[in-house]
Amino acid sequence: MPQPEKIKSMFSQVAPKYDKANTVLSLGVHHLWRRKFVNLSGVKSGAIILDCATGTGDLAIEFKKRVGPAGRVIGTDFCAEMLESAPDKARSLGMDIEFQLADVTELPYLDHQFDLTSISFGIRNVENPVKAISEMARVTKPNGKVMVLEFGQMQIPVVSPLYNYYSRTILPWIGGLVTGQREAYQYLQTSSAAFPCRDNFKDLMLSTGQFKDVSWIPLSGGIAYIYIGEVSRQ
Repeated sequence: MPQPEKIKSMFSQVAPKYDKANTVLSLGVHHLWRRKFVNLSGVKSGAIILDCATGTGDLAIEFKKRVGPAGRVIGTDFCAEMLESAPDKARSLGMDIEFQLADVTELPYLDHQFDLTSISFGIRNVENPVKAISEMARVTKPNGKVMVLEFGQMQIPVVSPLYNYYSRTILPWIGGLVTGQREAYQYLQTSSAAFPCRDNFKDLMLSTGQFKDVSWIPLSGGIAYIYIGEVSRQ
């Protein structure tokens, strides 16, 4: 089970080189995943979005591109160091995005505030993911969406063992070279390998009792998955 204070400390240490490490380790594919995520969201100009565990703000920025000046995007994270570069990154692109320090398991917002609430590569780091998903659904409008982007396990013969070798041995080594924090990228591999995906994560979302439907879409053969939950009328 993830330990919040240990996770927060780990991310505070990798924060200065987090973006660089992501680009190197994924060969830039993570940007394509986020664009697909936003495309699948179906949000329009003027929508109100909450992006939890926003980190350095990449997904919040993608959403702001879609909702435009008439829309509103808030990005939250429980690690202050991860958020430090996000406001300047958004401003450099001419985007007005609000960034706030907040824990996804205790969101400081009233019920039914957002058209869509999202989290990318963060739910597996939460001590109580069911509580986090419940909170995300609580602050989302009835018939709105809760979307999750998270690593999983590949299911492709031949390719899967090769990717597993990369993630177990090469990924932590490269992550350590880039950030100086090899332990953090060892955690990335072990947490991804153990975290529920596909129908198991769908069932986790449905167990909150706050969704009328949940679907999932694999990315890059199952390296990652997008989950889309339609919030019930409340």
